[in-house]
Amino acid sequence: MQLMMLGVGSSAGTPVIGCQCQTCRSNNPKNKRLRCSAAIMTDQGDVILIDTGPDLRAQSLRAELTRADAVLYTHTHADHLHGIDDLRAFCQIQKKQIPLYGKSDAMQHIQDKFGYAIRPAGDFWDLPVLSLNPITGPFELFGLTITPIPVKHGYSDILGYRIGNMAYLTDVSDIPASSMSLLKNLDILMLDCLRYTPHYTHINVEQSLAFAGKINALDTYLIHMTHDIDYDKLSTELPDHIHVAFDGLKLNF
Repeated sequence: MQLMMLGVGSSAGTPVIGCQCQTCRSNNPKNKRLRCSAAIMTDQGDVILIDTGPDLRAQSLRAELTRADAVLYTHTHADHLHGIDDLRAFCQIQKKQIPLYGKSDAMQHIQDKFGYAIRPAGDFWDLPVLSLNPITGPFELFGLTITPIPVKHGYSDILGYRIGNMAYLTDVSDIPASSMSLLKNLDILMLDCLRYTPHYTHINVEQSLAFAGKINALDTYLIHMTHDIDYDKLSTELPDHIHVAFDGLKLNF
């Protein structure tokens, strides 16, 4: 399987509109960050998206994605959801309904806000054709076991996901002990790392490194970063097994 990071940026992306900081003016392509999401390509050719942020169209064109077979939602904040309408392109190509998975409250939110897209397949594909699938524990998808990882995002309870020896944790402010037990023996950890200074709904660099040390994956990649993070600067501050992720990063697992 392969994981591709479609975006590793925070809700504003990098560069930030109107900002003239060093990172936003950087010529390093690894400092150009679309909103945080990922695609998993299975060995059978299925594509599982993690979140559908507002940059999904641009991300899909850049990554040359031509299919999306399912979506795992971490939560329904705008920067992780509001590209949902662009799933219609994949429905039109594949002529099939795309299942969405996430917490029951996330599925209800999607029903309430994007109910026009929740419909059975028919003869017309002018709108997305999606189905809602609330999850409460591990489930099977395309022959894979998908394990939801409950985490805190400020006052909200959201999900990360573990697939095989890879785990994806974005928008984390804390990881409960019960979830830490689900993160043992990882080869790859994708971990939230918003900025250097503290934030009440996200872990910062210091906290990310602390959690990475506790989880002890073979390799940890930092994601969901603001323009406070410069790729080269942070890279020089990290141990060898912790890395700054970037848009387009591909990892086999």
